[in-house]
Amino acid sequence: MPRSPEQIQFEIDAARESLASTLDELSYRADPKRLTAQGKAAALAFLQSPPGMALVGAVGLTIAVVVGLKVKHRNDPPPPPLLAPRRRR
Repeated sequence: MPRSPEQIQFEIDAARESLASTLDELSYRADPKRLTAQGKAAALAFLQSPPGMALVGAVGLTIAVVVGLKVKHRNDPPPPPLLAPRRRR
């Protein structure tokens, strides 16, 4: 059964509205400013939680230990090479 021009126009308009809605949703989901703000909020929320504070403390302690060891051993002579250098023939 053939469709009338009004029915075809109605279907075209409905498809156009559906596509516009889909594009609006995709542009909202992919908005870099929104994603940046969302990531920043999630990172701050994690860092303010007890596991986040423990992680920050552990990283800080590790950095302090590494720097301390570097300062302590800064004047030590270099270790001997593991293998003697090969002579060229």
